[in-house]
Amino acid sequence: MRKEIRIAGFGGQGIVLAGRILGEAAINSGHKAVQTQSYGPESRGGAARSEVVISDKEVDYPRVMEADVLVALSQPGYDKYSNDLKKSTVVIVDKDLVETKGKKVIQVPFTKTAGAMGKKIVANIVMIGYITGYMNIIPKKKMADTIKANIPKGTESLNMKAFEKGYSLGAKARKG
Repeated sequence: MRKEIRIAGFGGQGIVLAGRILGEAAINSGHKAVQTQSYGPESRGGAARSEVVISDKEVDYPRVMEADVLVALSQPGYDKYSNDLKKSTVVIVDKDLVETKGKKVIQVPFTKTAGAMGKKIVANIVMIGYITGYMNIIPKKKMADTIKANIPKGTESLNMKAFEKGYSLGAKARKG
């Protein structure tokens, strides 16, 4: 098994943190994983990308060659990082921030869900929850524990609520 995941958005959305958490949770679950990242010179607002390769064997090449999943949380991220996808790539976008011009995608209200909780900043954690529930590769508890280990102290309750909301959306989508 080798799963290649690309997360795209803009600086300030926690794209790199989300990729780090996803990769670390995969390792904590007994998988092999690597995470790479890139972002523009702007610390906020420029396109950002985090790529995670999860495998049951040693990862011999750390970059995503053909994404199995692309998650886009911004239009610039989608526009910049969606041009080399294979036909079977699952494309998941933030319903309220990304226009895909007729392409078949899964639209999820990541930012709106986070905003309803009072903090749009946890949209990346809603997205991690969604990926966890949808892909069903990393056990829910391992992901939750990894999130807790990587977020600022005092934000655990909000982040766990965001994770649960995303997880529920993803598990529901997986089941159809």
